[in-house]
Amino acid sequence: MKSSRTRLPATERRAQLIDVGRAVFAKHGYEATSMEDIADKAKVSKPIVYEHFGGKEGLYAVVVDREMDYVVRRIVEAIASGSPRERVERAALAFLNYVKDHPDGFAVLSQDSPLTSSRGRLSSLLNDLAERVGDVFAAGFKDAGFDPKSAPIYAHALVGMITFVGKWWTDVRKPSVEEVAKHIGALAWMGLRHLPKKPTLAIRPG
Repeated sequence: MKSSRTRLPATERRAQLIDVGRAVFAKHGYEATSMEDIADKAKVSKPIVYEHFGGKEGLYAVVVDREMDYVVRRIVEAIASGSPRERVERAALAFLNYVKDHPDGFAVLSQDSPLTSSRGRLSSLLNDLAERVGDVFAAGFKDAGFDPKSAPIYAHALVGMITFVGKWWTDVRKPSVEEVAKHIGALAWMGLRHLPKKPTLAIRPG
């Protein structure tokens, strides 16, 4: 009787295992996923998964790193050109399209990570994105006469807003990502457009 397992070249097998791992981790989470689950879904033996990644944690780390690199690259490309308002809108739309088109990847990034993983949390993604966006903001702030040292505050605020709206959208799936991006862009831009050079509190602390 012939084996039902298909022998693939190493690079193709690795890519297949990453795809399978992403889907299984997204469905069950890291802790509830076993190497047996991944091997069974990929129709390979457990030793093959170990051979490529050394274990579940190794596969998880590769999945997370690839997703984070992908979404960061998409947003950085989106804010690379255009007017300030267009960059805000493009950032929102790029992230929301990622959430829509890559639900498994976003699910993995949104989950708690294993304790030994350094990049498995959504907060790590937010920090990576905010650093990239902050660099763009800093240059724009300086040109407009604002304090560039405040750019990280607004970058983290924008990225956090877009990300958590994205998490909400995964549950409701409406309205369209274009409609959501329009509202996020309007909210963020109206605030940035009227930003005072030296903000003050309207309330009295204490």
